[in-house]
Amino acid sequence: MNLSDLIEEYIKSAINEQHCVELKRSELAQTFNCVPSQINYVISTRFIPELGFYVESKRGGGGYIKISQVNTSECDYIKNIVGKIGNKMSQSTLDIYLKDLLRYNIIDNKCATIISSALSENSLKKVNKLKRDEIRADMFKNIIVSLK
Repeated sequence: MNLSDLIEEYIKSAINEQHCVELKRSELAQTFNCVPSQINYVISTRFIPELGFYVESKRGGGGYIKISQVNTSECDYIKNIVGKIGNKMSQSTLDIYLKDLLRYNIIDNKCATIISSALSENSLKKVNKLKRDEIRADMFKNIIVSLK
């Protein structure tokens, strides 16, 4: 598990206990022995409204990051993901979405494994490298829309 995954799991664990968590960026960076920009990266990519989170941030000496989980219906959640994906999707971005779909019990482990395998670099190796991320995005959108 990489550092971003560890930070994400730590924050999600805190949110699961309290439904809302207030963190200090510098303290979190010290906890994980990383730079504050690493914390910013995790929050800006993994705690977004499309994934069911609301983030409030205040910078400066007394600054904080407040993250709340918002309830969205499964259908709304899938619509938000489809709207967010855009025209291209890397394998690592796909993995993030699959983790969240698992966390919200929209798919199970077997389904996530099948989707990941079907849209992997290995499965798309016969496709021109410049087109793989576009095809992966289109295929993933079609798959998750069929889940509704």
